[in-house]
Amino acid sequence: MLVALALLGCAPLSVLGQTKPRRIGFLVGSARNPAIDDVLGGFVQGMRERGWTEGKDFIIEWRYAEGRFDRFPELASDLVRQKVEVIVVSTSAAIPVVMKATDTIPIVMGYASDPVASGFVTSLSRPGGNVTGMSGTSDIHAKQLGLLKTVKPRLTRVAVLTNPRNPTHASSMRVIRDAAKKSKIDVIELKATNAEEIEPALATLKREHADALMSLADAVFFFNQQRIAQVVLSNGLPFMAPQTEYAGSGALLSYGEPLKEFLRRAATPVDRILKGVKPADIPVEQPNLFELVVNLRTAKALGLAIPQSVLVQATRVIQ
Repeated sequence: MLVALALLGCAPLSVLGQTKPRRIGFLVGSARNPAIDDVLGGFVQGMRERGWTEGKDFIIEWRYAEGRFDRFPELASDLVRQKVEVIVVSTSAAIPVVMKATDTIPIVMGYASDPVASGFVTSLSRPGGNVTGMSGTSDIHAKQLGLLKTVKPRLTRVAVLTNPRNPTHASSMRVIRDAAKKSKIDVIELKATNAEEIEPALATLKREHADALMSLADAVFFFNQQRIAQVVLSNGLPFMAPQTEYAGSGALLSYGEPLKEFLRRAATPVDRILKGVKPADIPVEQPNLFELVVNLRTAKALGLAIPQSVLVQATRVIQ
């Protein structure tokens, strides 16, 4: 009888002596497409590196907000109802929503710019509560601004694309304004909360006489990176992007942490949680990999010569 059940593929796992796959919830801010799948594949790769096989040892309940942050509450509640053992969140804006949905299920931040300032954790070394994971650093914004100034020495007005619904952007803007003040650069904040608001926000670039655009890391912007790069290029401006994936979409420069690498490393706290460690006892990990990518095709279209001092710092150059 057991043999027959096994052949039919419906034998209970307990009867076959197997353990039940662990259930992981994964909340994504953007919609699904091949590029997003590739980035999210970093997490599956990280789990595989730690000895976990998808489908056998764990299954992932994927939830995509498709750029609509108003969907976060329903998606978070759905994952809680599914009784997943841990929830991975790939966008900072969703973290407070998931925290509101559950204070018992462990939450792993796949990426958060400044989780302490945003109130997600008590400290990086002792996060407390049910949240841990990966933390970016807002210090990179000063470096991004410095690179833009090197590429365009006459830079006096820089526009920054932000999402008011992203709780980490306020602290990032403080860093940018402080760095800009030291370099005597005016900052213009462009706000967009969804895909439909991006182009109207960017339409002010010319009206505000901006010399360049910076973008903060955000799921809405990440999913629409190609559109953003095209609009900025059509305005004849350099675009400094927050993550390395943007450079392939046409941004002149990108400096920051590859999101795919962040998610690969997010598998470490997930692995520890599934083995019984409490998230409160798992320090939040900060990045140790920063990549500068230079798109020379975009530079040529803008008529800009990239200084050698920038090229020698580049991790990758797109010809």
